[in-house]
Amino acid sequence: MSYTGPDFDPPPQRRSRRGPLTVGVAALVCGGLLGWGVYAATGGTDDKGAQAEGSPSAAPRTPSPAASSPAEGGASPSAGGEKSPASRTPSASAPAAAGPLKGKVVVIDPGHNPTNAEHTAEINRQVDVGTHRKECDTTGTSTNDGYAEAEFTLDVAHRMRAVLEKQGATVKLTQDGDRPFGPCVDERARIGNAAKADAVVSIHADGSGAGNRGFHVILPGSVNAGEADTRAIVAPSRALGERIAGNFVRVTGTAPSNYIGGGTGLVTRKDLGGLNLSTVPKVFIECGNMRDSKDAALLTSGAWRQKAAQGISEGIVSFLRG
Repeated sequence: MSYTGPDFDPPPQRRSRRGPLTVGVAALVCGGLLGWGVYAATGGTDDKGAQAEGSPSAAPRTPSPAASSPAEGGASPSAGGEKSPASRTPSASAPAAAGPLKGKVVVIDPGHNPTNAEHTAEINRQVDVGTHRKECDTTGTSTNDGYAEAEFTLDVAHRMRAVLEKQGATVKLTQDGDRPFGPCVDERARIGNAAKADAVVSIHADGSGAGNRGFHVILPGSVNAGEADTRAIVAPSRALGERIAGNFVRVTGTAPSNYIGGGTGLVTRKDLGGLNLSTVPKVFIECGNMRDSKDAALLTSGAWRQKAAQGISEGIVSFLRG
C-alpha cells in the first residue's frame, strides 16, 4: 500500500531508520500471539495517505495517473510477478465448510483495484471519512519492475480465502477484480459493517524508500467525529492486529518494519477512512515495501505470498477462536 491515494494523502518524506529493531524477530516469535509489550502509538499514512501519529513520515510513493497510496491508495499498472493460482471469482464466499470457524464471517479487503488507473476522475472524487475528506481510492504502488500492489493484494486475498474457507469461515472480498474501479474507502468500510463481519483485514504493500523493509499492521485509533466512531472497536482491533503480527512473523520469518512502528510491527492511525468508518474489528497490514529490492523479491514470490496468506489467516483464526 503506497502512501499516496485514497485513504492516503501523500505524506512528507520518511526518514529511514537503519538501527537495530526495538523488538527482535525471536522475541516476537516467542511472544507468539499475545506477548508483545509496549507498542508505538501511531505512524504511517492513512487509507494509506496520512501520517501515523508519532511515527516518521513515509517517503512519497511513485505517482501514477492518480496519487499512489499504501492502504486506500494507488499503484501503477501491474507487470511481472507470479500470478495467483486462483482465478478471479465473484466476491461472495462459497458456502462455508464445517470447521472451527463455522458461523464466523471474515471480510478481506484487497487494497486498490488493478484498473483504478483507468478511472482517475472517479477515484479522485472526495469522500467523507469522518474526520476529513479524501480521495475515493488510489492506484496503489508497485515494484520497480512494475508488479502492482493491486495485483499483489488480490493474489494474497485469494490465498487467504482458500485457507479460511477450509476452516469453515464465510469469506467475502470487498472487490475481486469484478468492478471497474474502487470501491471507495468509505464503501470498503460499509461492506464489512453490512456483513456484520467478525474480523476485517485490509491487505496492502508499502511504497516507501529503498532500505526500508518489513511489515507493519495498522490499528484504528480512538475517533469520534462526524460519521466515525471507532471507540467500540479499538480494543478488539488491537487484539486482532497483535495476533496477525505474531503469526506473520512466525510463518513468514519476516521482521517488523525497520522504519515505522518502533520495531513492534504495530502502528495506530486515525486518518484512514477504512478504519474510521468501521463498526467491526478491522486492521490493515502492509506486508512489505515494494520499493525495496529485497522486500520486492519476497512480494513477487508466489511461495512467499502463500506464507503471507497463511500467517495472516492464522492470526485471524487465533483471534476468532480466542
